[in-house]
Amino acid sequence: MTTLLCAALAFYAFCGYVALGRTSSPEGGIVDVENTESNLTSDRSVFGADSTRWAQYAPYFPVEPYAAPPASCEVDQVHIIQRHGARYPTSGAAARIQAALARLQTATILSDSSLAFVSNYTYTLGENSLVPLGAQESYDAGQEVYTRYPSLVDADRLPFVRASGSERVEQSATNWTAGFAAANSGVYVPVLSLVISEEGNDTLDDASCPQHISSPLPDAYIDIYAANLTAELNAGAPGANLSNADTHALVTLCMFESVARQERSAWCDLFAGLDAWDGFEYWADLDKYYGTGYGNALGPVQGVGYVNELVARLTSTPVSDSTSTNRTLDASPATFPLNRTVYADFSHDNLMIPVFAAMGLFPTDPLDPARANIGAGVWNVSRMVPFAGRMVVERLACGEGYEPADGSADAEGRYVRVLVNQAVQPLAFCGASADGVCGLGAFVDSQAFAKSGGNGTWDACFEAAAA
Repeated sequence: MTTLLCAALAFYAFCGYVALGRTSSPEGGIVDVENTESNLTSDRSVFGADSTRWAQYAPYFPVEPYAAPPASCEVDQVHIIQRHGARYPTSGAAARIQAALARLQTATILSDSSLAFVSNYTYTLGENSLVPLGAQESYDAGQEVYTRYPSLVDADRLPFVRASGSERVEQSATNWTAGFAAANSGVYVPVLSLVISEEGNDTLDDASCPQHISSPLPDAYIDIYAANLTAELNAGAPGANLSNADTHALVTLCMFESVARQERSAWCDLFAGLDAWDGFEYWADLDKYYGTGYGNALGPVQGVGYVNELVARLTSTPVSDSTSTNRTLDASPATFPLNRTVYADFSHDNLMIPVFAAMGLFPTDPLDPARANIGAGVWNVSRMVPFAGRMVVERLACGEGYEPADGSADAEGRYVRVLVNQAVQPLAFCGASADGVCGLGAFVDSQAFAKSGGNGTWDACFEAAAA
């Protein structure tokens, strides 16, 4: 196995490696770049097998091994939308965690309880920004893309890379470009071509719909799933008087501390022992479903702009959209080229969820907000948007040897398949074969929700609330 020391890239310290139009490397800078896929993803086993149930706070994991396209088909274009890598808690989440810790640590912690470690525990996490693991996740993803699709890249066909204008998203994009460059020994070095401000229309952020509000249902579910946990914690720390919201904050500390330290947190063992994961994971499913997913009237429409950009790129036609696109940027070949073979966009989980919903992915019956401990279903956030989670849309050129499902043949031999964290999606909405492949024309036609601007729901984003 060949080991490449990226000496020039490793010069940059973790907090200073991001610059627009430049590549960068995560802290350490030593990566394996042998042209196989088995050695590209950093070891996540240190977090424990249950880390794949940590919902939007899970370190990246592939849901399935990558499956090559059908015989007689070749990938001729790739579209990626990827969440930023692992981060510290947001400032709001950090405040809630520290408030809960203060209640515990000023109480009497029984020495024989599972909370005994808390007496000497010190909270050391930052806020908002990427952690080193988050940098590595995106770097690994860049390596993976070059290794998987080398035939799509040459000096005249470098990836076009965009990022929403948030520091951790921009850093994730430049880490990805560094990994991509390292995988080809620096022969092909893409750059972050465009940062889209989050202050205006931005198809990579979910802040373009002023009348959108989150649902109270996920918070209400905390009182269902956390009640027994809270009783156990209060029994082990008399006087703490933790609320269910406090307990929920401490559950998330498990994930945030683990990804920050790159080792399993003692909080994870505590909550695993209390069987917390069923309830926590279902809370996350509710949070996304009723936040910007199918369960929110103004959720899916926030993904329409990106879907219309995707259709434009797949068909090499101008963007047709009147929702969240920046029309100035999308009208210019410099900021929205239609002649690239690899497109990589970097975003947030709360935008990727409405993209999935707008496309028709992960269809499910309405989630019951009052039912406890449901097993993983089609709508499972852990498998949809872990840290550095991604959707990859492959455009395929298929020869005469390919036999599509009845009625799904494409006259020009162009097809599409969609992978989310490497799991091939069924695409029943466009008549896909069992291999998840449907004709490009059928796929475009299936995106009626996006092409109609969300069936009129976009206008409701700007209607004054009823008095």
